[in-house]
Amino acid sequence: MSFGLLRRASLLGAGLAAALSGAAMAGEYNLTVDRVTVDTGSFTRSGIGYNGATPGPVLRFKEGEDVTINVTNNLSEPTSIHWHGLILPYKQDGVPGISYDGIAPGETFTYRFPIVQSGTYWFHSHTGFQEPDGAYGAIIIEPEKREPFRYDREYVVQLTDAHPHSGNRILRNLKMMPDYYNRQQRTLFDFLKDSREQGFDATLSDRADWGDMRMMPTDIEDLQGFTPLINGKSTKQNWTGLFTPGERIRLRFINSSAMTYFDIRIPGLKMTVVQADGNNVLPVPVDEFRIAVAETYDVIVQPKEDRAYAIFAESMARTASVRGTLATAEGMAAEVPELRQPPRLTMADMGMAHEGMDHGGMAMGGMSHTMSDGSTMSGMSHTMPDGTVMQGMNHGGGTMSGSHTMPDGTVMQGMMAAGDPFYAPGSGLTPTAANGGKFLSYNDLRAQRPLYEHREATREIELRLTGNMERYIWSINGIKYADAEPIRLTYGERVRFKFVNETMMTHPMHLHGMWSILDTGKGKWNPVKHVVSVAPGTTVYMETEVDAPGEWAFHCHLSYHADSGMFRKVIVEGGPKGKAAALPSKKTEG
Repeated sequence: MSFGLLRRASLLGAGLAAALSGAAMAGEYNLTVDRVTVDTGSFTRSGIGYNGATPGPVLRFKEGEDVTINVTNNLSEPTSIHWHGLILPYKQDGVPGISYDGIAPGETFTYRFPIVQSGTYWFHSHTGFQEPDGAYGAIIIEPEKREPFRYDREYVVQLTDAHPHSGNRILRNLKMMPDYYNRQQRTLFDFLKDSREQGFDATLSDRADWGDMRMMPTDIEDLQGFTPLINGKSTKQNWTGLFTPGERIRLRFINSSAMTYFDIRIPGLKMTVVQADGNNVLPVPVDEFRIAVAETYDVIVQPKEDRAYAIFAESMARTASVRGTLATAEGMAAEVPELRQPPRLTMADMGMAHEGMDHGGMAMGGMSHTMSDGSTMSGMSHTMPDGTVMQGMNHGGGTMSGSHTMPDGTVMQGMMAAGDPFYAPGSGLTPTAANGGKFLSYNDLRAQRPLYEHREATREIELRLTGNMERYIWSINGIKYADAEPIRLTYGERVRFKFVNETMMTHPMHLHGMWSILDTGKGKWNPVKHVVSVAPGTTVYMETEVDAPGEWAFHCHLSYHADSGMFRKVIVEGGPKGKAAALPSKKTEG
């Protein structure tokens, strides 16, 4: 074992040591679920953690290992643990009401499953809002074979968005007033400023359009007022990872936030992305990347100077940030970058491409559009909210035949030049690197080694991501989970899922138990993920090899969207003898 690997074991094993139970047999782990204090440096409150802490311990497994994990619930309420991204038997997946009944107060539940993969993952409660309240931890799985990239040491960098309010209180407030936590609401001064810049009539029309939808251009994050944390530490508390100049450091980023996307950069260092959602990708050097809720990205950096570097994560709406540090000695700190100007949603993010959007009763109709595979769509036209007609749109290859000035004054430049195909042309959310360099796109991800033989999907299932912001109800195909029939799949088929985002929010969609093969137009080299982020106004495709019998959850990973109805049960029927699951009888689907 190299020095780096020894250090890695030392650094990451600290958490695992807490999880190990004395002389327990190899592969057996003990976790307790406890009441803990969440301390962000700016507020403290009661939360939930594992083995007495939040985040919980880093669990380190080995590919090929059979693990036994004893989870003891010390709470006065039920709990559960879901092993996010792990491929395992469905009764071990840890989702109450689907996988099992959960873990009652005082009970010890024993999970047993084989480890059939490697990479960076995490675990969290799937009960109520225990995860936003602190019930999460990291999982590292060492591969059986040598990694295809070299590094000398590694650190987990686990992000979250700690809020002074409990999860139950947050949802209650959002139900009462959907913009309860919007600290960026537009004011009379904004109206006067926009009138000077865009003209009174255009500004008035713009405000009317947004008002019709009961939305604002600042509705990017449902939840603001949180304190971002890295490994449980705020900027002031400054989590620090040490290095020796010249070392190659693997940073395992995990976004365990309830609701927050982060844009991540390390000023002064290039990052090379080597893994996405636990699966190796061909290396991509970047200056910055966006991590959706529940995603993981592994990057390699090589600091060569004897100095401190800031690991800086800004929320997508630029309402909050957190700084961690890479340094050659404890106590060092780099300058904390200032928050950039907040983005604004544009008419392109209104979901003008899709039918069925309902933000306070507004109905929108028209074209369907953005292809993720780069295919060409020609001859499309659409009547904009300002009454103008957009003609001759062509999304093929990222080139467009014209530009359009939106009623809010933005120019849809993305329609003129190659942009990120995973954002609507002209979207206000399309990210750019702070230093003008390379910002990672899904389109850059290319599997290092295909997990499956590429083949045509046997069928396509369309999932329209829908919601009513005014009532704070989130749904799929206009139906919330409580009223929906399960999605039934057949073992052995390959299903193509078509996500059509008809809302103005970004949704990280997570299928349990099976891989999500994101269609980036690269065939067998398409990246394999467990979370697929779907931006407003876009259509995104993923395919799934249906190889896991049983019942699985499929949902938006924004905690309050999932709880409010953007959630489905998936039932996989059939399977080889001895592997098929005993399932409820089939009902007539609506």
